[in-house]
Amino acid sequence: MSIEIKAVKRDVKGTGASRRLRRAGNVPGVVYGGEQPAVSIEFDHKELFLQFRHEAFHASILSLVLDGKAESVLLRDYQLHPVRNTIQHIDFQRVSASEKIHVKVPFHFVNEEAAPGVKLGGGSISHIQTEADISCLAKDLPEFIEIDLSNLETGHSVHLSEVKLPKGVEFVQLAHGDDAAIATILKPRGGDDSAAAEVEAPAAE
Repeated sequence: MSIEIKAVKRDVKGTGASRRLRRAGNVPGVVYGGEQPAVSIEFDHKELFLQFRHEAFHASILSLVLDGKAESVLLRDYQLHPVRNTIQHIDFQRVSASEKIHVKVPFHFVNEEAAPGVKLGGGSISHIQTEADISCLAKDLPEFIEIDLSNLETGHSVHLSEVKLPKGVEFVQLAHGDDAAIATILKPRGGDDSAAAEVEAPAAE
């Protein structure tokens, strides 16, 4: 199901105008890309933030309704207030159905507790990457990519090339020859050293 966000055109621009918008409970923004010119827009902050706080909002094709007309867009940039955590500005890019897009998509790690390196080896999982840049058509964009760790042993890692991606989706990093690690299982700290200490300790006299 597509996430819908509503906006209206913003006629007044500039720092002062944006400040007044925020005080009124609105968020200034821009939509650009495609064959159309960039348009300054504004949103109701409360309505926008209800969608913004969901993970899917950041890695999905969104339906932007402007002047009663819906168009497909991607979230491209935003600024948050450092203290109040409110949205200060937000940018969207129009999406073409026939052109590939580059988007950062989050990883969802599953079966961590079942991994032999954790269950049997007592190791701990380290998430080296929590998201990755992918390339695909808009219709093929996944909200997240699942990483199954059920077979991961202590000291071993899962790499990009080992992940089964949906049809039409590819890792940009891997396409450039970088088969980076995503997650690894670290050995238990001090496990071997403590065991050796017990063996080598002299008997009490």
